[in-house]
Order: sequence, then structure tokens, then C-alpha cells
Amino acid sequence: MKIGLYFGTFNPIHIGHLIIANHMAEHSDLDQIWMVVTPHNPHKKKKTLLDDHHRLHMVNLATESYPKIQASDIEFKLPQPNYTVHTLAHLQEKHPKYEFSLIMGEDNLNSLHKWKNYEVILQNHDIYVYPRLNSGEIEEHFINHPKIHRLGAPVIELSSTFIRNSIKDGKNVIPMLPNKVWEYMDHNLFYKK
Repeated sequence: MKIGLYFGTFNPIHIGHLIIANHMAEHSDLDQIWMVVTPHNPHKKKKTLLDDHHRLHMVNLATESYPKIQASDIEFKLPQPNYTVHTLAHLQEKHPKYEFSLIMGEDNLNSLHKWKNYEVILQNHDIYVYPRLNSGEIEEHFINHPKIHRLGAPVIELSSTFIRNSIKDGKNVIPMLPNKVWEYMDHNLFYKK
């Protein structure tokens, strides 16, 4: 089984994330998409980042009607700070029959060469890349790399930062969020201060 790992803080998860995850589930050879919620780094103060369990719960709410997409808290159980190469090694050890791939935007592909042990990641895992506006030039050695698959997914320029700021400013963000996520956020008054 091929699993695509879509990492993010998902602070909050929004329709853009779901559109990309669903596109990868339906228009690639990936069997499932695991939305890996990145934990809060205990060494960094980030007031805008909700607690891990709230963000994980919102991803669960957002994905419950998508049979090929699920939330993952795998990085909550790993030592911090964590690196993708360690998460992949841990998952491969835990699920030896699964084949794990990464899902990332073109903007992240541009900085892949700065990742810890990126050569090991590329040697052992496929990377599925979705387009982003203003992502800059792709490094030449990544353009025709056999492990990098560029998919013509919809370009979604919606950010969690924009949503958080809009909520703080009293704007209506309902169309940008899955209904259950909006209800949970509204009930808990998230991002209002």
C-alpha cells in the first residue's frame, strides 16, 4: 500500500489542505493520504499555535468523510525537535509493508536540499509535488528526478495565517473551513484574541 504523508501544523486545517489531499488521493497512485500534524516545538514560544490535541482533532473532523484521508499524530510520539528523515524511518519500521511518500508544495521542493539527510529521503521515498504560485525556480537536479512526481493539482493560495488574522479581525471565514472545523473553532473561541 502506498501512503502519501502530508505534513503541516494545520493551524487550522482549511479547504485548501483538503483539496490538495483529496487531489493526491484521487489523481495519483497513492492509496491513502495521512495528514501528519506537526507537534508544537517545546523550545519555541508560538502563541498562535493551538495545542497539539486541538489541531489533531480538527484534522480528524475535517477528514472523517474522506475514506482515503486520515489524521496522523505519529510525530507527537517522537523526540523533539524532529526531522522528516527520522519520521520516515520510524514509520517504515512500524509498517514494513507500506511504502511511504512525501507530499509537498513546489516552494518546499526548492528548499529540500537544506533538509537533514535529504539524499536519504530521495533515495528511499517518492515525493509528490503540487504547484504553488511564486515558488521560484526549481533546482535543476530536481526537475527530472525519477523520485519526484509533479502533479497538476489545483493551485490553492489560502493560508492558515490569513484565516487566523481574519478571525482576529472579526471577518467571516466560514467558506474557507470544513463546517465541523469552523463549529469547533467557533465554540472554543480559537484565534479570536
